[in-house]
Order: sequence, then C-alpha cells, then structure tokens
Amino acid sequence: MQHDFFKYQAQTTQFAAGFEVEKAVGSYIYGKDGKKYLDFVAGVSANTLGHSHPKIVNAIKTQAEKYLHVMVYGEYAQEMPVKLCKLLADSTPEPLEVTYLVNSGAEAIDGALKLAKRYTGREEIISFHNSYHGNTHGALSVSGNEYHKREFRPLLPMVSFIHFNEDKDLEKITEKTACVLLETIQGAAGFLVPNDDYLKKLKARCEEVGALLILDEIQPGFGRTGKLFAFEHFGIVPDILVMGKGMGGGVPVGAFMSSEKIMHSLSHSPKLGHITTFGGNPLIAAASYATLKEVLESGLMNEIDEKEKLFRDLLVHPKIKNINGKGLMLAVNLGSPEFTLDVAKRCMERGLVVFWQLYRNEYLRISPPLTLSLEEIREGCEIILKVLNEN
Repeated sequence: MQHDFFKYQAQTTQFAAGFEVEKAVGSYIYGKDGKKYLDFVAGVSANTLGHSHPKIVNAIKTQAEKYLHVMVYGEYAQEMPVKLCKLLADSTPEPLEVTYLVNSGAEAIDGALKLAKRYTGREEIISFHNSYHGNTHGALSVSGNEYHKREFRPLLPMVSFIHFNEDKDLEKITEKTACVLLETIQGAAGFLVPNDDYLKKLKARCEEVGALLILDEIQPGFGRTGKLFAFEHFGIVPDILVMGKGMGGGVPVGAFMSSEKIMHSLSHSPKLGHITTFGGNPLIAAASYATLKEVLESGLMNEIDEKEKLFRDLLVHPKIKNINGKGLMLAVNLGSPEFTLDVAKRCMERGLVVFWQLYRNEYLRISPPLTLSLEEIREGCEIILKVLNEN
C-alpha cells in the first residue's frame, strides 16, 4: 500500500511518512506493522473525542441508514443539520445565533470574509502577521506567511497585516476596514495566546470604526482550551465566529456563525451569496452534533486545566526552551527545526505520535484528544523525555 500511496496519491511534501494505518481506537492508532501508537496530535486537533468514539460512530450509522445527501445546502430542512445549528446557538453567547455549515475551516474563512464585505459594504481586510487560516485562495490571501504565499500570487487585493499582541497597530483599523480576522490563539506560529486585555482592545477598536471582528477558532474550538471556544476566556464575543477541525470529531466540516442580522445579508442582493453543495451534509452534521453534545455533557472541558498542568509539570528538560499555548493545544520549543523533526521521528519509533508547527518547526505540537487520560499523558511524556535524554 505504501508504494501505491506515493505513486497515485498527490503529495504535499517530499518527506511524507507513509505510515500504514490498520485501525484507530481511543487514544491509539494501530499500524499494519502490528504496533500501536499513542496519539498526541489527534489528526491535527481534529479528533476531539479520540478515534472511533462510539457515540460518533453510532450517530453516523444511524444517519447513514436514513439518508445521505438529498439537496444542496439551504433548501431542505434536515433533522441533524438543524439540531446542530440550534445546539450551537444555545451554547454560545449573544449575538451569535445563526450558523452556515460548510465543508472545511478554509471554506468557512472564505465565507466569513464574503459575509463581512457584503454586510459592511467595505473592501479592506486586516489580518495578522504569522497567521494561518487555510489554503484556498481566499484563506491563503489572509494568512500571514509570505513563504507559503509567494508562488500563488496574485491573491486577494486590499488585505493588510498587523502584528499580534501589539496595541499600537490597532490604529491601522479604520473606517475603510470591512473586518479584522484573528486566530484567537495563533496556531501555526506556535500556539501564541493573546496578552492581557488585547482582545478587548481589538474588539473596542473594531466597534469604534464599524469593522466586524472575525475570530478563527478552527483549532481551539469545541473544548480544547477548557471552554467551548477560546474567546470565552477573554471577555469578548466576535461578530463572526469560524470553526472547523474538532467540531466534526474526525469528519470534514466547517462553519461560520453570526447574528441573524449579519448572516441575512448573504441571502439577497445577490441571492445565494454563498453556495455549497455538500455543506450541512446530514451524515457530517450527525457526527458533529454527537461530538458537540458529548463535549458539553461529559465534563471533559472541566478536566482540561488538570491535563494541561500535568503536561507542563512533566515536560521539564534542559532541551525544552518554553511551552506555549493553552489547554490541550501546546507547543514545546526544542530550539531548532532539525532537532524537533528528529525528536518527532524518534518518538514515532517508540510508539508516540507527535508533530510540529507549520511555520515554527522548532515547536513540537501537542494537541491530543480531549479524552486522553492522565496515565496516557504520563506514558507519552515519558517517551518524549527518554528521546531528549538520548541526544
């Protein structure tokens, strides 16, 4: 299978692992090599409840026996998409109330940008240096790393970038600005958390000039920081909320959410302001609803602080420079990209799946399932420390 993988499936790098998967259950991935691997990555923050969670699997089976795709998005009332959108409205603060379901986080970013431009009638978009929002042309345009963008220009015009956590840059948000797009916790840059009252100052500036604040919660969303969404830690509510990855519990999904007043602007002048065939797919919505319901009702979010503390208490070593992040999205600074890639490779050889950050390869990514046990945290951290001691 590995030979056919490299021969027939498009590659994104020249060094893909090609690891052959047999099955995945709970916190473990089982390879065709007969070994099991503790998963500290969760499909890059996607498998919120671990692998093959019975409630998600049962939801998918139940829906599959009823019907799959029946009509393009927004035409028919289908039980699971409606229940998912209602539960999201019930679980988020006002004025967030209406959800547009799409197929990925990147599509959700594109839809959110369109919504902001349509509602405000303005053209300028402000994003942040070192941000990452996806790889469609629109999402790439508002991502803040030139290395990943330069070969695909021209991209969207009228996109400006400011610096994360720098108050003086907020003055660049003006009456010409349609929206400001920000990852609540900067992901690819190494899980950087907002300083003090930075988000309150940002929100206040947006309100002052009439710009909409879009928060990208594609990674922290659905409980990863101990709150359903990370913005709840910082005392503000965005005008538009973007989610993806972990909201599906292992299936492809994304969404953007806002007030009814803002979202309604996509329905007219022109009508069909955003169109998607498979957005709101009932099978995907069933999985997402089961994920959200379990996150809300299981008490998992109440365990996040304890699990974060255990990671930080255990991962103490002269070769660890610092640990960024919040909750179960942690970035461990090992000093150099080369060393971090080597550590990840040797951890895999010892039965632990870890990864690295997209822009800052010196950071080792730890974003496990929320269901990870304290004993599994100890098991994985012991492997990391043994690898660090070997070199």
